[in-house]
Amino acid sequence: MAAPRQLINITNKIRKVYQQQVRQLTQVSIAGLPSFVKIVEVGPRDGLQNEKDIVPSKIKVELINKLSESGLPVIEVTSFVSPKWVPQMGDHKEVLAEIQRKPNVVYSALTPNLKGFKSAVESNVSEVAIFGAASESFSKKNINCSIDESIERFRVVTEAAKDRNIPVRGYVSCVMGCPYEGDVQPQKVAEVAKKLYELGCYEISLGDTIGVGTPGLVRELISTVSKQVPVDRLAIHCHDTYGQALANIFAALQMGVSVVDSSVSGLGGCPYAKGASGNVSTEDVVYLMNGLSIKTGVNLPKLIEAGHFISSYLGRPPGSKVAQATKSSL
Repeated sequence: MAAPRQLINITNKIRKVYQQQVRQLTQVSIAGLPSFVKIVEVGPRDGLQNEKDIVPSKIKVELINKLSESGLPVIEVTSFVSPKWVPQMGDHKEVLAEIQRKPNVVYSALTPNLKGFKSAVESNVSEVAIFGAASESFSKKNINCSIDESIERFRVVTEAAKDRNIPVRGYVSCVMGCPYEGDVQPQKVAEVAKKLYELGCYEISLGDTIGVGTPGLVRELISTVSKQVPVDRLAIHCHDTYGQALANIFAALQMGVSVVDSSVSGLGGCPYAKGASGNVSTEDVVYLMNGLSIKTGVNLPKLIEAGHFISSYLGRPPGSKVAQATKSSL
């Protein structure tokens, strides 16, 4: 863990960066871009699930509490999958029972089947998420069924959620590339997204699972998918494997998307590209939005502190460029 004086120096530097960003927010927003972007924080689930060593529940709880304090509107807390398949998420009930909930924060969980959904409801989640794919090979290897079979599995979950008035968010993975099939066509993504939307998912997150997307591909993707699902129901979930994540997010904003998934400190790797980075850092996304005069409601200094906290526990430097720049310029 960082020494107290070092943390004070980091905090002071962060405050200066934040003040500069606040001044930028007073500028006129760029025409054609949304005035507000909802950030969906996926670090506690999508980020930590790939960690080889089990992160103690108390660390997860403290991380989530710090993220809540930063003003993030949505935090994906955990996953209700079998601990046999994802041991890191085996403490889902404990974590949800211990976090300090804020009334203006949505606490969500991934629920791949009806059993997981029922457990999530018992743990008082705000909403649930289902996880599909635009690649048949990825679907079979990831959730052991075809795309059509996955839709039928999800139907049971969405119907149960509707009966309980619980919102359901849908994910489509491999929207621009698959580690097994290569390129994925936008029309295939649109077909899967439409099916999830018709099931009742209020929002569809398009995930570039292996991070091969470029701004041009993003524009083509959103243009195609938005013909089947309204663009205001779409979210973008970028991985930074090839360093294109922020550029891809900007392209999505230009196409009308106003919901962005990201992970504090860039938690989460890309298991299909050895040594490659995974989720785009939430700190970097918020810095980008502030620079574009797009409101997020997120306090950047508090977010950076949350990133320092979990990175320090994991024994590695923060994966955020903003956090790295802040520390290196002390």
